[in-house]
Amino acid sequence: MSDFPAFHIPTPSGPYEIGTLTYHWVDASRSEIFSSNPVDRRELIVQVWYPANGIPGSPRSPYIPDLRVLAPVASMLHLPMSAFEQLRTVKTNAIPSAPVATGDPSYPVLIFSAGRGGFRQESTLMFEELASHGYIVAAIDSPYASCGVVFPDGRLITIDARLLPGPDGGIPADLKFFNEVAIPYLAEDVIFTLDQLTILNLSDPEGILTGRLDLQRAGMLGPSLGGLVGAEACYLDARLRAFLAMDVHMPADVVKAGLKQPTMFISREAKWMLLEGWHQEYIDEVHTTMRAVYERLPGDGYLVLVPGMFHNNFSDAPSYSPMLAQLGLVGPIDAQRSHSILDSYTLAFFDRHLKGLPAALLDGPSEQFPEVLFETRRS
Repeated sequence: MSDFPAFHIPTPSGPYEIGTLTYHWVDASRSEIFSSNPVDRRELIVQVWYPANGIPGSPRSPYIPDLRVLAPVASMLHLPMSAFEQLRTVKTNAIPSAPVATGDPSYPVLIFSAGRGGFRQESTLMFEELASHGYIVAAIDSPYASCGVVFPDGRLITIDARLLPGPDGGIPADLKFFNEVAIPYLAEDVIFTLDQLTILNLSDPEGILTGRLDLQRAGMLGPSLGGLVGAEACYLDARLRAFLAMDVHMPADVVKAGLKQPTMFISREAKWMLLEGWHQEYIDEVHTTMRAVYERLPGDGYLVLVPGMFHNNFSDAPSYSPMLAQLGLVGPIDAQRSHSILDSYTLAFFDRHLKGLPAALLDGPSEQFPEVLFETRRS
């Protein structure tokens, strides 16, 4: 296979430029359950995108600093690493360590948890769009759940075999471990990240984010595994004030107890899941559990179904190359259109529920996106 052509990250639409910082945090209170070494403690890499005062001519952050993180993805897709070589040269719009924008004293915080076998930069286009509109986005690289995580000392941790697809389609090889152990443990990554951001707001060792994170207005979002983890974290921690899940079923305890936060689900109709090759049993689980949580919400809820989407469309993947659609790895919807829909509904949701701004897009069917199937329940 020939290499994919280089892709371009568009300039986001908001008024702010974008800065980025990356942190390495160790949770000394938690053993690393994925490791056989009893002294190992849980470590995370968290990258933050934020509204910035840009300096003309400043260097821009690379999309993926170390391509080794994608080796498991190449293996799962039966592609050579050369297929991803173009990502090495891609630059983002984010300026490393830029000063925070002075437009507001502080900015709402969104925590992002990646999909199973994903990586923290997998939705950079969305992160930059959100940051350009006045949000601070903290994306978690969860070792053993992300495809690959590189630590500052050069260690590479790849996805745990128990989370990889087993013989039954995309279902994890060890479903019991996935549901009963991994999901609650990864939800603790979110809670730990929220704790660390609180400490960071008191005193950022980089001297940049101190006092600039509005943690009274914190939200959670994630696709696939990130949506499962996010749901569990929102169930456990009321500091998360709004939740957006993309294209995933809900954990059993969340279905049973419900969520209290305003919640948006973005997914697609069953026919697009079938076209992608999903098993009917799992399709039913996604739609049944999503709707069960949606219909029990005590406050505002939204259900957004986007025609033509495949699972990888809930990331930057559609922009990588038109070849992905030819290979059936993304859906037939136009890449720019899918990004526009996701960004618009995501921004409208958090604008309404974290910033208290008007969000006409959430009031009913949209003339801007007439193809989207939209439901809402308002408190």
